[in-house]
Amino acid sequence: MIPGGRGVASRGAGGPDGRLFRRYTALPGPQTRSADAYGSEAAVNDNTPTPSRRLDPQLDPASEPALDPAHDSDEPAFDWMKPAPATRETTAGTDGASVGGEDATARTGGSRNGAATGAAAAPAQPGSRADRKAAEAAAADTAEDSDAGSADATASSGPARGTHFSEPLPTSALQVRPPREDVERRNAEREQAANAKPVLPRILQVLLAVFYPVILLVLAVRAVTSPLFLWVEYHRPGFPGDGYGFNADDRMTYGSYAVDYLSNWSGSRYLGELVNRSGDKLFKDGEVSHMADVKLVILSAFGAGALLALISIAAVIYLRRRTPGGVRRGLFAGSIVTLVIILGLGTLAALGWQQFFTEFHRIFFASGSWTFALEDTLIRLFPGQFWIDAGIVIAALVLLTAIVTLVLTWPTRRRRGLPKAVKKDRKGDTGEAGTEAPTEVGADQPSRM
Repeated sequence: MIPGGRGVASRGAGGPDGRLFRRYTALPGPQTRSADAYGSEAAVNDNTPTPSRRLDPQLDPASEPALDPAHDSDEPAFDWMKPAPATRETTAGTDGASVGGEDATARTGGSRNGAATGAAAAPAQPGSRADRKAAEAAAADTAEDSDAGSADATASSGPARGTHFSEPLPTSALQVRPPREDVERRNAEREQAANAKPVLPRILQVLLAVFYPVILLVLAVRAVTSPLFLWVEYHRPGFPGDGYGFNADDRMTYGSYAVDYLSNWSGSRYLGELVNRSGDKLFKDGEVSHMADVKLVILSAFGAGALLALISIAAVIYLRRRTPGGVRRGLFAGSIVTLVIILGLGTLAALGWQQFFTEFHRIFFASGSWTFALEDTLIRLFPGQFWIDAGIVIAALVLLTAIVTLVLTWPTRRRRGLPKAVKKDRKGDTGEAGTEAPTEVGADQPSRM
């Protein structure tokens, strides 16, 4: 460095780390100082102040042109600017290893030769990044073509050592075919699952069929234990009168108390404190106790009937939404069960009413608590004919309702949702016969003419 003078930079030899450096040569000037072997001033150090009017060293273009880093192949700092090699290293057996060794030797020798060899082997660096990408893509295509050519040559000459023929394994689900037995079994299970009906609708249909006759019986009993039936019974012709002085009006008044007691929530005082015209108790203690037992049975039957009715209504709503025809099938089965029960009980009652009446009371009441004398109020208000008529009315109401339900739910083709295929086939056969007959006649007419 020559302060106040001029210097020329020249390329020097490599340093200890292999890097290049530039040497400044002092030019003659007004003031010159001695420089060491590396071109630096011996008398200048870090503490030396910078002199005024100092000029920076400049290169002399006449003695040495400007350096282009693109053509400087010896500089390691510019390796990233070099283009990719024209060929790609491959390892295919022994030949590929030898080729790779030769390429590695060539690259090592090229790096040791210096700037001339590097400049001759490397092409010119593209000016922009797009040009470099295009050059790299072209070099990769060239390498692939060369690899394909070498592979074809190897295949034509014979199988190389170390190469194996590989066939794609049938691991795809489309290529794996299960056995025929498994396929048939799965298809059968799938069809069975598709045709299988849910369990809940079947249970609800069975419950509807079982609850239906019980509900009808409870409703019929409720119709009989009403003031209307009592009035009709007392005023119908042929009903036996009271031999102890009760007329129809007395029977209707006292009987209404007894019937109302069966359906209300009053205690035994409701009947125990009633008196007749003479001021005596109308019902004895035994009669009041039996009426309390009858009330318990009646209210229990009404409560059970109401609960079964609610369950049946819920089942009907569910079946109407989820199972077409489920309500019809349940009511149809329930009507059949009702008919069977009513016909069986009616046959037993017709064969021996007294025995039937006795056994009925033994089921629900304690022995001896339901027998009374002829002069007792209950026998005078409700004689034997009253219970016969009540049984007939109950059986008639249940039987009539069951028959109507059976008719309305009978499984016809329209209700089952089946098409009228038989009628259409018959009409189609008739139409075809009608169309064929004129054709035959028409075909014979030209021959006759």
